Amino acid sequence: MTLTKATAILLLLCGTGLAAQNREADSLRHAYGRQGVASSRIVGTPYADTLDTGNPAVKVILFNDGTYRYIKDPSFTAGDDIWTKNWNTWSCNPYGNVTIKETVTLWLVDTLDSYCCPRIGYHSSKFGYRHGRRHQGIDLPYPTGTPVYAAFDGKVRVSDVVGGYGNLVILRHANGLETFYGHLSQRNVEPGQWVSAGDVIGLGGSTGRSSGPHLHFETRYMGNAFDPAWLIDFQTGKLRHRMIKLRPWYFDGGSNYVQAVDDEDEIFRTDEEERLLAEERARKEAEARAAAERAAMQYYTVKSGDTLSSIARKYGTTVQALCRMNNIKATSTIQIGQRLRVK
Repeated sequence: MTLTKATAILLLLCGTGLAAQNREADSLRHAYGRQGVASSRIVGTPYADTLDTGNPAVKVILFNDGTYRYIKDPSFTAGDDIWTKNWNTWSCNPYGNVTIKETVTLWLVDTLDSYCCPRIGYHSSKFGYRHGRRHQGIDLPYPTGTPVYAAFDGKVRVSDVVGGYGNLVILRHANGLETFYGHLSQRNVEPGQWVSAGDVIGLGGSTGRSSGPHLHFETRYMGNAFDPAWLIDFQTGKLRHRMIKLRPWYFDGGSNYVQAVDDEDEIFRTDEEERLLAEERARKEAEARAAAERAAMQYYTVKSGDTLSSIARKYGTTVQALCRMNNIKATSTIQIGQRLRVK
């Protein structure tokens, strides 16, 4: 496969350019987003060269062993708001009191990104409330001195000793997601440093408020923590999907991951399917409104001595309203036996 052709495919799957407006490309992206991603840690051999691809944000690294890899050039997006807005090097939550009120769709891993599970296996403490206090992540058994790997590509926002976390590293990722790695015995990165998934960012430990060696791992969006199990199946180490929809209730303190096929269908619904469903919902709502209006309609049969004014007073309406409902004028002569709509 030529580099040009490969780049075109990558950009299509990433949803960039005009192809993002194409229905076929949209369907492809959603099918791609449904895919799980196995944990991997890329250990490259010394590279021989770096090539341009025609897209300034994408480079190709050629390794000495004859392999190659597409990467994103961090310098191309270094000035983006995601790396500057609500950014500091000391706070766990630089966003303040932000409430997520709408569903947020995030791409976790596309064709240019990589993913590495922080720890494959069971977790000793789940997300939620523990001893009456909110536990905003999960605890993964982690022997002291064991390398801790970055879960996704990103940039170090915090690397410091922070309260009960002890030695803490916080990474921010290009989709706005932040991952926390707490209780480390050693931090190997500094704020502002770019990292790739699988890079060693520290060593496991038991610093801070900890009952023994383990890794405290959190996932947050705009300062709001949610169960990392929504993203990762820790038993297999697999990223559940390349794309996720974060619903507002995920951020509730006691909201743990639950598997729901219907939810997954909603996550990966294409724009065309969304449009058709919206049209169907609008049609049903319109039919329901029309049926309700018909059920609420009331008619009156004109009797001797009736006038539009007397009928209007009887039914608590106005002559103008009667005329509008019956397509007549205020000066129209009504006949005995004539049927008028009054509601």
